[in-house]
Amino acid sequence: MTIQCYETEYQNFGRCVCLENGFIKLMATVDVGPRIIYFSTRGNRNILFEDINRDFYEMNKGYGIWYAYGGHRLWSAPEKMPETYYPDNHRVNYTYENGVLTLEPRETLSGKQFRLTVEFVSDHAVRVTNTIKNVSETPQRFAPWSVTGFASGGTEFIPLNKAETGFLPNRTMALWSYSDIRDERFRLTDAYATLTHDEKAGKAFKCGFNVTDGYVVYAAGNQRFKKTFSAYAEQDYPDFCCNFETYTNKHFLECELLGEERVYQPGETAEINETWEITETSQTPEQEIASCIAACDN
Repeated sequence: MTIQCYETEYQNFGRCVCLENGFIKLMATVDVGPRIIYFSTRGNRNILFEDINRDFYEMNKGYGIWYAYGGHRLWSAPEKMPETYYPDNHRVNYTYENGVLTLEPRETLSGKQFRLTVEFVSDHAVRVTNTIKNVSETPQRFAPWSVTGFASGGTEFIPLNKAETGFLPNRTMALWSYSDIRDERFRLTDAYATLTHDEKAGKAFKCGFNVTDGYVVYAAGNQRFKKTFSAYAEQDYPDFCCNFETYTNKHFLECELLGEERVYQPGETAEINETWEITETSQTPEQEIASCIAACDN
């Protein structure tokens, strides 16, 4: 497999570094972020959200404005101000060596060093490694939190735990105060949940689960995106012990992974590994998700 790596200017995100292998095209911002801002089959629509108008932002008093920008980013949980929304509007150091793209912004004021690495693992898939290193001189309690924002018009499929546990519970579900369980974009069954993006919706929605199958799917247009990740483990996760969360508003839909929440000693690193597989399909997003549902039911 031949991989090209080059710099380019993209939209109003400034300099980006691009990886292409003839089927997949991926771009990451290096003037800000970093964000993996573009991911698609070659010549196709970007399946990731692009906040070109900077519609989604948070004012961080004393520090400036945090912009979502779009695409994929790395945070630490739990969500709080000002740390979570510390502006990452500065240039990013990057290297491309032995087929691995490494993106590293400056250290945060809270003593964390974020890093993203990307490498092709097949013609149709890349591995994304998200790491947070405690570079302070004191122990810190947090969890790594990777957030992938998708473009409009798609539907997400989330398989739920179907293990037979007798008298004990097998599923965790978390809801946020603004989430309406009757939201028409959200569907919940014993075996799966689906969430559809609707750019006309006026209210945000967020929920979390213990996803034990280690994958979710987002279908949009003629592209099918499958994210695979480590299976649910016997460890502490944030937000009532959810390892997966999803959020949507009128702008985008987010697929979020969470790692272990614990105390990380100085010099220690937290990590989330995920694989992104993207394929083209002749089915509509609704038909693609129906196929996922049928496979799950069987």
